[in-house]
Amino acid sequence: MHIERVRDAASDAVADYARLTDVALRSVNEPEQGLYIAESAKVIRRAITAGHTPRSVLMEEKWFAALEPVLAPFDIPVHLADPDQLEAITGYRVHRGALAAFERPALADPAELLAHARRVVVLEDIVDHTNVGAIFRSVAALGADAVLVSPRCADPLYRRSVRVSMGTVFQVPWTRLPEWPEAARMLHAHDFSIAALALAEEAVSLPVLAADPPERLALVFGAEGDGLSRTALASADTVVTIPMRLGVDSLNVAAAAAVVLYAVALDEEAADDRG
Repeated sequence: MHIERVRDAASDAVADYARLTDVALRSVNEPEQGLYIAESAKVIRRAITAGHTPRSVLMEEKWFAALEPVLAPFDIPVHLADPDQLEAITGYRVHRGALAAFERPALADPAELLAHARRVVVLEDIVDHTNVGAIFRSVAALGADAVLVSPRCADPLYRRSVRVSMGTVFQVPWTRLPEWPEAARMLHAHDFSIAALALAEEAVSLPVLAADPPERLALVFGAEGDGLSRTALASADTVVTIPMRLGVDSLNVAAAAAVVLYAVALDEEAADDRG
């Protein structure tokens, strides 16, 4: 580690952390640069524990002692700044006091993930980074084996996604799928039954699916507002809906994913008990 105190918020040394509120800039530049930003000491530790390599760290001095043990093996600059300097650099108040720029790991081959999975979550074109992060947290907590995202889905390694996931995006295997119907062919080739969550006349109720789920199940969730595309629905083996009351027809996609994963997990626990 090389401890460096920030003297100039406009310095090139901290350029990785500049203008983080500009979504368009970050979504274009981060993949090209091969970087992502992790925020908070807990998330940074989880990224390093998962084998990700930091490029630099920017933090308030009070967080240094907590992170020093995990940062010590790396030959990287650690930039120390006061809260006003952090805000000047990033464009927002950094309440958790620590940021790290990490090198992006290579995406896994979807076939490799599918070969060793029984339950996967597929996210089609979900554009809200908060929802993507929340879904990863539910996947980690409730036991799915992997997340597969569509080509236009929001980046799971975007700063807000990572933060909302509480770093579970580093623990849950994930990668990008090709477009439908090629994605469906890949899932079917690995013996997955595709269950699309949507409102449809032919939909089965979630308790029906949970009572006797397929051995290998891919749960597909669609974008906020528009829901799943026609191609995704046409690729599904089953359309599933969550029963609701008081005239409510749908839930936020992150909430829906948690409900569905919990229902399926409960059924598997019951089956294990019966066995």
